[in-house]
Amino acid sequence: MSLNMSLTTQKVEEIARLARLELTEVEKMMYAEQLSVVLEYIEMLDEVKTDGVAETCQVTGLEDVVREDKVEACDLKVVKKIIAAFPNKKGNLLKVKAVFDYESE
Repeated sequence: MSLNMSLTTQKVEEIARLARLELTEVEKMMYAEQLSVVLEYIEMLDEVKTDGVAETCQVTGLEDVVREDKVEACDLKVVKKIIAAFPNKKGNLLKVKAVFDYESE
């Protein structure tokens, strides 16, 4: 079962745009070739029969340590210092570049 998972330079351009990476034409061709090899390997692994094999996501016995996400009070001087140092703000709001705003690119 072949899915033909090779990447075109156009797909690499799209991936680079989503990752906000600027690539040269040489890099686009190189990554298209390298990523295609990785995808072909993944396709080959898809042919392995895994029926009855338990999922394994961690084999060392380590466990994730998580903590509750909670708001903690911060010294007002520190807050003012951060706001004053931020380049783009409106009042106490800090303006950052949109992650998913493709219109402004």
